[in-house]
Amino acid sequence: MKKTPRGYFVLLVLVFSAVFMTLIAALTGYIFVQKKLQLANENRQKAANIAEAGLEYYRWHLAHFPNDLKDGTNSAGPYVHTVPDPEGGTLGSFSLTIGGSTFCGSVTDVSITSKGSSAADPNYARTLFAKYTRPSVAEYSYIVNSNVWAGADRVISGPYHSNGGVRMDGTHNATVSSGVATWLCTSSFGCSPNATKAGVFGAGGPTNLWKYPTTPIDFNGISVDLVKLKGYATSSGTYLPQSGNGHYGYKIVFKNNGTFDVYPVVGTTQIWGNPTGLTADWTQERTIMSSVSSPTNYAINPACPVIFVEDNAWIEGTVSGKVTLAAADVVQANVDRSIVISNNITYAHTSGDGLTAIGEQDVLISLQSPDVMNLNGIFIAQKGRFGRNYYCANECDSGHSGNEGLPAALDSYVTRSTLNTTGTIVSNGRTGTKWTSGGGTFLSGYSQRTDSYDRTLAAGPPPFTPATSDDYKFVLWQDQTIPF
Repeated sequence: MKKTPRGYFVLLVLVFSAVFMTLIAALTGYIFVQKKLQLANENRQKAANIAEAGLEYYRWHLAHFPNDLKDGTNSAGPYVHTVPDPEGGTLGSFSLTIGGSTFCGSVTDVSITSKGSSAADPNYARTLFAKYTRPSVAEYSYIVNSNVWAGADRVISGPYHSNGGVRMDGTHNATVSSGVATWLCTSSFGCSPNATKAGVFGAGGPTNLWKYPTTPIDFNGISVDLVKLKGYATSSGTYLPQSGNGHYGYKIVFKNNGTFDVYPVVGTTQIWGNPTGLTADWTQERTIMSSVSSPTNYAINPACPVIFVEDNAWIEGTVSGKVTLAAADVVQANVDRSIVISNNITYAHTSGDGLTAIGEQDVLISLQSPDVMNLNGIFIAQKGRFGRNYYCANECDSGHSGNEGLPAALDSYVTRSTLNTTGTIVSNGRTGTKWTSGGGTFLSGYSQRTDSYDRTLAAGPPPFTPATSDDYKFVLWQDQTIPF
């Protein structure tokens, strides 16, 4: 009988033992690595939670001390706080770096950077950044305190809100909201006979973005304190007083170097205009400048970029930086001033520029406006309306009871081609930049209109842009942690 050598079994045992030990070592190493990764993820998540606790802490602090950017100290940051563990000890700590925008001596928004780390392993830190301010009207493309009709030619980007009813025949990519459940649609909104309609109705869409009724936006709440704004302009910005007898206000031309030219308006052309399209509402207006005096150049003060005009203002040009302009009379009772947009308003840079233009009464587009008009900015008609009045060519006189037709030399301005608005329209009254007959024939205004809200201004509007809520909130939130 043949015998198997004993050494062969010993060799097999050694080989299989080595394989087994290798597998055990690999498995143990894998478990160890997974456990380490799990702990790392757990500590990173704890660090994120602690960093977020830092943001929430300073939000609480600002609710009690709105203008404090030094965490209750007189020292520069960062400001370190430990987070106690309810079961004893500490969970970790956060370090705050506080910044903010201060204009005219008043804090308008606060930037908070919070770096959090877990006490279990401070190596895994997380850094969060947030901008804290009251939400402003810049988050909308339109806010109207009246019933409104958006025509089929309208292309709207950004939230659109009316405190009244909305007939939406245009297309849009964001929420269209109404503050009412139902409203009476009349012939001026294309309903014949009059009919009760849902808060938002029409042939536009998408309809799944229509919301009604929603909480109305308080127009008293979003009204600008014009007296305070005048104070800022007088002390640190630019103040233009009443232009005096024989003058009609000021023409303001923004320039791409951060300055603006101011021309006293010494002559205007009186024409007939109609803010509603109704026969009874024809009024004489002086929105067309016929002559101006020599200009004076002013620089926009970046520390207080506020222009207050105690008169009517015609505005146009290229804005560099962020600036707020108001046209109002806070001296004479029952005298309300308006803004007339006489030409394009654009920005000098692709980002960082912004205009908020506030008319105490109206913000109107002039009859003599470009055929293709581009408007950048936030335009607020505090008591009146934003729009372009209905105008009638010279030959239409025979169709009216009075002499409402324009001088023949102005007939070519009655109808215009395209109006592009980038920013926000806030109007107390019904807006209107296109006028049609009962049968839909285009009569006056702009044939095609495109409205887009400005995403960058939504996060950082010009100073003292009206807020839509008294409550501060985070309007921007970013994780600035460098990924592992």
